[in-house]
Amino acid sequence: MPTARWNGAVIAHAADDQVQVVENNVYFPLSAVTQAYLRPSSHTSICPWKGTASYYDLVVDGQTNANAAWYYPQPQDAARQIAGHVAFWRGVSVER
Repeated sequence: MPTARWNGAVIAHAADDQVQVVENNVYFPLSAVTQAYLRPSSHTSICPWKGTASYYDLVVDGQTNANAAWYYPQPQDAARQIAGHVAFWRGVSVER
């Protein structure tokens, strides 16, 4: 079962058939992410084939990992399978 951890906390945990792997990144369904650790960020980025990504900061035990989670609110058709999913980076450990 894929699991994302940061700063000693399990950020997300989902069954294999619930995640999507795109470009070697594991996208967890938002329902599998502990919402208490997410804080919306104003940061965005653009992928030519997935669309515009929005970000979350992770906040665990008073520590902040800025823009460590991203998602595509309205992915382009080629990436529609990651709608409603979140991926992680910047020191977040993702085990498959």
